[in-house]
Order: sequence, then C-alpha cells, then structure tokens
Amino acid sequence: MIKGLLHGLLRRFEREFDYDATYMHDVTDIWAGAAMRYTALPLMSGMRGPAPEVWAGAALASVLDGDCGPCAQLVVDGAVKAGVDPQLLRACIQRDFANAGAAGLGFRFAEAAIQDAPNADALRYDIARAYGPKAVIAASYAAATARAYPVLKRALGHGKACRQLRIAGNPVPVVRTAS
Repeated sequence: MIKGLLHGLLRRFEREFDYDATYMHDVTDIWAGAAMRYTALPLMSGMRGPAPEVWAGAALASVLDGDCGPCAQLVVDGAVKAGVDPQLLRACIQRDFANAGAAGLGFRFAEAAIQDAPNADALRYDIARAYGPKAVIAASYAAATARAYPVLKRALGHGKACRQLRIAGNPVPVVRTAS
C-alpha cells in the first residue's frame, strides 16, 4: 500500500515538473522506507526564507556542484515559480555575478561554503546585513542539501551531467569557471 502511494506521489511530481523520477521509483520498489525518508529532504533544501533570490542562488550553486542537469532544471523552475527573476538565474549560470543581484550573492556564498573558501565569512556577513539571519540559514541549508539530489542520483546510476539549462524557454549553457 505504501509503495502505491509513493509511486502515485512520484508520478504526480513527474507530471507537474516534467521530470524523470525513475531513480526514486526504483528506490521505492526496493526499499519503501528509504523512499519515505527521501521525502523529508525538500523540507530543508526548499526552505526559501525571506530572500528567495539568495536561496535560489545558493541552491543553484549547490546542485550544479553535484552536476545533474535535470536536478538543476528543477531548481531553476522552482525559483522562477517562487518569483525569482529568470535573468538573475541566467546570470548565475553564466557566472555573470555583476548582473546576478541577490541570487549571485547566494550562489557565491554556497560555492564558498562548499569549498571552505576564505571569503565564505564575508559573503555570509553580506547576506545577513542585507537580508537578515534567516536568509543566511536558508542559503546555508540550500548549500548543504541541494547537492544531495544529484549525488544520490549519480550514486544510484541515474546521474546526467549538466551542460545547459532552460531559462524562460531559452537554452543557457552552464559555465563552470569564471572567464
């Protein structure tokens, strides 16, 4: 019974987001308890806080670090649905941080936190000063958890590298390092 419910939820998610969740159907078939625990992950990774743009940038950096195109597309689509300006996301994907606004701040913060870079403290301070401590928490959760999806998919043999994303219906190549 629980497997049927989980498969139903997954099919609804697949239709709503045009996403292939085969990996989670496989997990559900093999171990429903593991699939049920997976449903808690969005509670952390999707906690947007008071500055959705900062959260979106942090989640995008984290999921790109995990390197899964379909996962990154979900972050982009979810951020746009939450009201984040698609142009800010495009700027992050292209590493054009001069035009990425608050999303760029979140993106750079997540990258710095993931890499344990020296500028993480300064970026955290900038987020807290501009958007408050809740925005820091949301960006930190996004940085830590959004990469879990691509890592899980890759570990289960379903990972797909991220080469380009679609923003407002247009393809945008993913830039891995600053030009």
